[in-house]
Amino acid sequence: MKIHEHQAKDIFRKHGIPVPEGRSAFSLDEAENAARAIAGQNGGRVVVKAQIHAGGRGKGTVLLDGKETGGGVRVVTGADEAVSAARQMLGGRLVTIQNKEGQIIRRLLIEQGVEFTTQFYLGLLVDRSTRRQCFIASREGGVEIEKVAAERPEAIVRIHVDPITGYMGHVGRRLAAALGLEGAAAKQCAKLAWAMCRIIDAEDASLVEINPLVVTTAGDIMALDAKITMDDNAAFRHGDWAELADEHEEDPVELEARSVGLSFVKLDGNIGCLVNGAGLAMATMDIIKYEGGEPANFLDVGGTANQEAVMRAFKIILSDPNVKAILVNIFGGIMSCRVIAEGVVGATRELGLSVPLVVRLEGNEVEEGKKILSESGLDIIPATGMQEAARKVVGAATGGGA
Repeated sequence: MKIHEHQAKDIFRKHGIPVPEGRSAFSLDEAENAARAIAGQNGGRVVVKAQIHAGGRGKGTVLLDGKETGGGVRVVTGADEAVSAARQMLGGRLVTIQNKEGQIIRRLLIEQGVEFTTQFYLGLLVDRSTRRQCFIASREGGVEIEKVAAERPEAIVRIHVDPITGYMGHVGRRLAAALGLEGAAAKQCAKLAWAMCRIIDAEDASLVEINPLVVTTAGDIMALDAKITMDDNAAFRHGDWAELADEHEEDPVELEARSVGLSFVKLDGNIGCLVNGAGLAMATMDIIKYEGGEPANFLDVGGTANQEAVMRAFKIILSDPNVKAILVNIFGGIMSCRVIAEGVVGATRELGLSVPLVVRLEGNEVEEGKKILSESGLDIIPATGMQEAARKVVGAATGGGA
């Protein structure tokens, strides 16, 4: 689960990571109150930031009433300019490189402007290949780290945290050295890195990112930005996460799937996938790509899905206009192939399926399931193995025949 920058900075404060003074605003009145409090009487510098779940906000473009009004991050002087910027942003649509259709700006972060001399990138994530927490650091902060990694990989430093000992002082010293920090700034960096580890552990986060991390003109370390992604698998331990969620920032189809107990992630391909079990779903997508196709989704109906769940899954898949063919790949362990077959037939009849459908069943009550499909009178393409199923659905999606 992604959260907004202002929420991530609240968590940073909780764990002792220094951030600028700031307040969230959901209306123009709240933005004005926040701006006047932060700018003070001397008309100080204020930063107005759009709050959406996408990077590149500063380079993005806000569209309001059909007109471009500026970027999604604006540095202004004084409360009046901050209010003007807020007026041009709230309710507008922010188009970024990560969201080209744009996302409506429903909240802002009004923040104290900070003078700094140097900026860096510092992130901490769970590296599943090594099963360890991994710091990623670069002296090239304030830019997209993916671009740096692609164009100048030597500018990226990776330092792993031993899961047995946990965070130790040498990790912080190595990070500070990698960023070229010395003296008090180096000590502050090490302390900040330790706090990032605590956030990963205590908050069940899978990613903690600061871009940019800066050295202020006073010589102090400060996080000017904050990004935290929570591990959804730990949601049962965190009842407070419901307050952090913003449904406006999530795909409505994924929300619908979650509401009925389906695990669904939309992708960019044209082959819909209905599978039971996350491992089998991943393998199904891999073999589709191996055969030259592109999956349109990850959809795991789980091990105990019933006919209604299968019907809902079909509706969700077909809500994507890019889907040109569907592959149902089921291994009946706990689940019955007969139940899946009944769901497939029922969904096909009710929805008037207009794209080719390939079905591969194996396991519990497989013969009964295959019989239901074959006697349905529907144009369902059977397959006996995963590779055959993938080959048939790719052919059907590309017009080459199954």
